Amino acid sequence: MFRKTVKLSLILVYLVIIAGAVVRMTGSGMGCPDWPKCFGHFIPPTERAQLEWHPNQNFHKGQVIIVNETLQVAIEEFTSGKKFNKTHWQLYAKHDYAVFNATHTWVEYINRLFGALAGLAVLIMAIFSFWKWKKNKKITLLSWLSVFLMGFQAWLGATVVYSVLAPVRITLHMVVALLIVALLLYILHLASQKSSTKKYQSFFSKLLFFSVIVTLIQVILGTEVRQFIDEQIKSIGYQKELWLQNPEIQFYIHRSFSILVFALNAFLWQKNRQLHLGYRLLNWVMLFIILEILTGILMNYVDFPFASQAMHLVLASLLFGIQFYLVLQSRKAKIQLKKS
Repeated sequence: MFRKTVKLSLILVYLVIIAGAVVRMTGSGMGCPDWPKCFGHFIPPTERAQLEWHPNQNFHKGQVIIVNETLQVAIEEFTSGKKFNKTHWQLYAKHDYAVFNATHTWVEYINRLFGALAGLAVLIMAIFSFWKWKKNKKITLLSWLSVFLMGFQAWLGATVVYSVLAPVRITLHMVVALLIVALLLYILHLASQKSSTKKYQSFFSKLLFFSVIVTLIQVILGTEVRQFIDEQIKSIGYQKELWLQNPEIQFYIHRSFSILVFALNAFLWQKNRQLHLGYRLLNWVMLFIILEILTGILMNYVDFPFASQAMHLVLASLLFGIQFYLVLQSRKAKIQLKKS
């Protein structure tokens, strides 16, 4: 049962990453300008009229409306009179972003829903982990560490909104998501009682670990390139053919780094076949890398076709997860070798 909760948590975390990729692709990051609610509601509005002041209307404490392009928050529960009364409201202090777009709002809201579901699944997993305490205390401790990380990730999500999508915080948000993926995979690995059928080879194992680090660096560089694209959208709009006309140095580093990612993993794939080590997941690694390169080419030369940006990010996160699990498989093979 415990392994099922770990797998469910892992699936939901990946769904959050996918939803986050869609948020970035559609520019919906500020769809909900407050947190954890959305315009002060648990279920967000669907039209602008719901965010406007009206006479003889009941307002609840914390409800958000837009007045003269500013966000106003109700400081108490009241019924409005014939005229707008400022004493019932205070200016939203976190930022001055006051734009409503129904599509952006619901895309961001769905992202938050997946986040809440993932957090609940991780909490349930942690509760079930108490039954593992006698056999392996590490499983229980790491399960509750994952709960803490999910909470930290939620807080980071709030700071991303409060900062109006500050680049550094977006990058950190993505890195923490991958750390949660790695932690859940490690917990799943610890809970597995199957013996390894893989062979251990020292140099191969070290290269596997290095490949994970290289992929993580590439993901970080990719978030920096994505931020440059976001800034281009703000300045020149949705003229896709102009987004990469004058790219920053991060773009060239990111593009060149992909050669290292491909070459390193191609070498690992070849060594695995040559030495018959049994790491079949390397086939998936190569497939995802090829698809990753193809989506990168599409964005660069075919002017960002629909969903290519989201696919690029999701493929990178899946690649990281598979590579990390390969490292765990290699580590288990080493432990078994020592025991034998």
